[in-house]
Amino acid sequence: MTDDRDPEASLQEWKETMQAEHDDAIANPDPDEDHRIEGVTQVNYRVYFAYDADSDELERTEREQVDEVRDPELLACACGVRGMTPEEARQHVAAAHEGNDG
Repeated sequence: MTDDRDPEASLQEWKETMQAEHDDAIANPDPDEDHRIEGVTQVNYRVYFAYDADSDELERTEREQVDEVRDPELLACACGVRGMTPEEARQHVAAAHEGNDG
């Protein structure tokens, strides 16, 4: 038996299903879960080293922060919803807040 389905159509169908599930999780947060938005960001540092001839080692002597902390582009919720834009995250916690007020 062969599978004559179009792989591109199957992929598109899967993407649409996943997007619908993601949108539903944002709009309809589980009222029994904790909803705290979190994200990961990185700050870069310039690090300086000195050479210690006695030990033949490089030793860190100084570090200088070269940029500021920026908000991440994608956020997650402690309840398990991942990959949200800041606007989607705001909508998600607002919906959770509304659900807890009723």
